Amino acid sequence: MKTLNVSWQQYHAMIERLALTIFDSDWQFNQIICVARGGLRVGDVLSRIYEVPLAILSTHSYTAEGGTVRGQLVIAEHMTMTAPRLGERVLLVDDMVDSGHTLEAVFRTLPERFAHITDLRTAVLWYKAHSVFRPDYYIEHLAENPWIHQPFEIYDTLRPEALKARLA
Repeated sequence: MKTLNVSWQQYHAMIERLALTIFDSDWQFNQIICVARGGLRVGDVLSRIYEVPLAILSTHSYTAEGGTVRGQLVIAEHMTMTAPRLGERVLLVDDMVDSGHTLEAVFRTLPERFAHITDLRTAVLWYKAHSVFRPDYYIEHLAENPWIHQPFEIYDTLRPEALKARLA
């Protein structure tokens, strides 16, 4: 399997490019929902750039073998929000669409759970060719479906004892 290694500098540059891609579309939104965990950093930065409220929706599906094997998708019942009410025009963000099953499920269920949503669009950094879901906005289409190594993955296996030893 091919791999793509991404540095912090590349990662942040991609988020900034995504912000401009959305801006250039002239679409106006008043809420960002990020899919946690992968979409947390993307959602946070976009929320700051656009000055719109951020909501966090946790999902969970990649569990086995260090988070590399997809299991059953669980979508949290509740969201954490920084506004008293969810907006009507929502930008749903994640870091990538790999299989596309998570983003597709969240995209489908949000309007069912929040009937006041009138416009819902999606944005990711990476869109893999084998995905069953096509996002509205993305930066890179990955025709060869590589495994992406993101810069924060170092924390997936770093435990407090090793961190203490490293910083000593």
